[in-house]
Amino acid sequence: MQRRHFLQYAGSTGLATATLAGGAQAAESNPKISWKLASSYPKSLDTIYGAAELMANRVRAMTNGAFDIRVYAGGELVPGLQVLDAVKDGTVQCGHSASYYYVGKNKAFAFDTTVPFGLTARQQNAWLYQGGGLPLLREFFKSYNIINFPGGNTGTQMGGWFRKEVNSLADLKGLKMRIPGMGGEILARLGVVPQTLAGGDIYPALEKGTIDATEWVGPYDDEKLGFHKVAKHYYYPGFWEPGPTLSFYINLNEWNKLPKSYQAALEAAMAEANQMMLAAYDAKNPPALLRLLQQGVKLHQFPADVMAQAQKQAFALYEEEAAKNPAFRKIYTSWQAFRKQQHAWFNLAERAMENAMYQKTK
Repeated sequence: MQRRHFLQYAGSTGLATATLAGGAQAAESNPKISWKLASSYPKSLDTIYGAAELMANRVRAMTNGAFDIRVYAGGELVPGLQVLDAVKDGTVQCGHSASYYYVGKNKAFAFDTTVPFGLTARQQNAWLYQGGGLPLLREFFKSYNIINFPGGNTGTQMGGWFRKEVNSLADLKGLKMRIPGMGGEILARLGVVPQTLAGGDIYPALEKGTIDATEWVGPYDDEKLGFHKVAKHYYYPGFWEPGPTLSFYINLNEWNKLPKSYQAALEAAMAEANQMMLAAYDAKNPPALLRLLQQGVKLHQFPADVMAQAQKQAFALYEEEAAKNPAFRKIYTSWQAFRKQQHAWFNLAERAMENAMYQKTK
């Protein structure tokens, strides 16, 4: 009896010890980590801002709450257009932004988001994940002490809101327009005076007449921002943003400190956020456009001379920059070759199918 009782006691004690040891190991493998993420976007833009929240929630769930990332909207910690610097300098551990905001530092940043007449959302993802784009960009971002990850895509954007109609190239002369990145530089060659403003600053500038026109994303976000209340002419397509990728930035020192399991959780969560943003915009934009049209918005296609001259100036700019900027040239060479193949394939398969389907809708 005593022997049997001892064995039972020893067995239960061993189980308790193993449980405690397992708990200790779990605690060691899931250390408590708290990060701050600075977004470039206001909370009111639930789809674009929401990508960071989705990512943070997924990471929290995959680590049983041990890895907590708190998301701050643009302006709460740092101004919306200073997110990259905040991550680089370690002010915050990570950020969510659009890299073409930072072309003033180096035009090579544009490829991480989009360049005019470039790649659609699907093509951009293909280049980043499978076409060698992401390794090239990470080599570039490393000099800024950042590792970058795709963090959403809006799909092809609209051409923006104008107080007056644009009937030809001549109507662009002297027009003050909020448009960042390479798109702004190309429109400047057409006579536009480009401005770079964070999302939350655009409506007041348009309302006060500080700017004559603005582009943002598309119907869903544009409706939320209320641009249709102060500018009724809505243009398409946004040739400067055929498939813009948003990006998550992580301070490289902080990334290297993370356990491998946390790095894997982050990568998975960011990849999900990248896909879900595009799906959300594709679902939300069509009904939003119908609502805008019902409120008196006038839809226009950019004139042919604007499109032709813009494309000509875009590639002139790329060649000029490639000739003097080694970082730009290295990425541009890869991007250009990939673009050529993608456009040939999509023109053959996707365009033919879409033209056939859109000719007659039911």
